[in-house]
Amino acid sequence: MNTSAILRVTEIFHSIQGESSYAGRPCVFVRLTGCPLRCTWCDSEYTFEGGTVMTLEEVFASVKNYDCSLAEVTGGEPLHQPGALALIERLCSQGYDVLIETSGAIDISPVDRRAHIILDIKCPGSGMVERMDWENLARVSAKDEVKFVIKDRADYTWACSILTQYQLAGRCTILFGPVFGELEPRQLAEWVLEDRLPVRLQLQLHKYIWDPNMRGV
Repeated sequence: MNTSAILRVTEIFHSIQGESSYAGRPCVFVRLTGCPLRCTWCDSEYTFEGGTVMTLEEVFASVKNYDCSLAEVTGGEPLHQPGALALIERLCSQGYDVLIETSGAIDISPVDRRAHIILDIKCPGSGMVERMDWENLARVSAKDEVKFVIKDRADYTWACSILTQYQLAGRCTILFGPVFGELEPRQLAEWVLEDRLPVRLQLQLHKYIWDPNMRGV
């Protein structure tokens, strides 16, 4: 079977988008299985193994069933599967507003440019900063978003240095979010205000609505 036509899927579900500038909107999520990274604060370790093998047509039919115009392809690391590119293209061609949540460790240039990439820059606190593909920062466009998940003051200071080094301000939306349960949102908000940063503070909204350990939300 053509690998571009199959996917290993952990779950497909309908929920409220909890992150990015799309936070608060109903969204259908396709959570793919597998990730080559092992972030210290990972909240989706259940995606590392298992999942169900589905054809592209089966995945698309499931997404269509929710009658929702906003779709996110996530993981794990969705771009770790070759079939994700075909799914993204199909969703875009069918008129969906498509979000791609990616770790930043895999080249985003093959992704259909009609999709909106949310690129996660791995801070030192994740333990995965060395896995970053820094060329991706030259590949993001104005409609994409760059996200920093911040564990502590050291992560915050490092993230500020990356903003300056890669001149990210004004190029696309910049998201700063605290690691849930490890850094108080108020503390991060105060740092952002004190330094007059041109960023958007984000919380994982779904974790405040539902049990933070619940799957499928």
